[in-house]
Amino acid sequence: MQPYAADPSLRGKLRRRYARLTHRRPARLTLDRPVVSFTFDDVPQSAVHEGVPVLETEGVRGTWYLCAGLFGRDGHMGRFADADDVRRLVSAGHEIACHTRDHIDCHRADDARLLADVDANATTLRALGGTALHFAFPYGEVGPGAKRLLGPRYGSLRGVHAGLVHDGGDRNQLPAVGVEGDDGQARARAWIDRAVTERAWLILFTHDVRSRPSAWGCTPETLRDLARYAKARGCDIRTIGEVLA
Repeated sequence: MQPYAADPSLRGKLRRRYARLTHRRPARLTLDRPVVSFTFDDVPQSAVHEGVPVLETEGVRGTWYLCAGLFGRDGHMGRFADADDVRRLVSAGHEIACHTRDHIDCHRADDARLLADVDANATTLRALGGTALHFAFPYGEVGPGAKRLLGPRYGSLRGVHAGLVHDGGDRNQLPAVGVEGDDGQARARAWIDRAVTERAWLILFTHDVRSRPSAWGCTPETLRDLARYAKARGCDIRTIGEVLA
């Protein structure tokens, strides 16, 4: 998989914003404490080999948005996880979720292609033991049509626009904050603070986890710091499915 950017035009930005107003499905949340979820997109192998031990040492689990079509391939974030890695995640109690099979742009794909792609991905992930009940839009690319089509198929759809989830938030376009880039750790800490103040749900996402991460990933030390910081601030750490259940 090669780097790909979401449509940067004004039209693309307006379309993604407009999508937030359409095909909404309220998330009913009763939170006694702020909640943080750690999620991983595409799932480069380093996220499993180096990220999982960090989470498990801290006693928490993550949600992993996988593309079966990327299994074992090399990309700009390193080699991607394979079927054995998925089995490892399942056996340790992590949550397996969908990210399309071939990491396609859900806005540009026609209905038939999109449905065939996500169905093929779900079939593979379920055969490996994953529930595949939740979904994240690759590149954060979403439009009203994709929300309409995918909303009934999943317990939630997650984007990449930054924000917190409160009671009544849209489970068809959940916000998430990226742990990536030079300021990723500080930015995530600030959002954890906001979640504590508002007693809300914060979803964090990243990609590769290694000592020299890509522009879309983070280091194991950053992941460890954020898990410990969230717990120290009184947050529960749960998977996407656990929160919405």
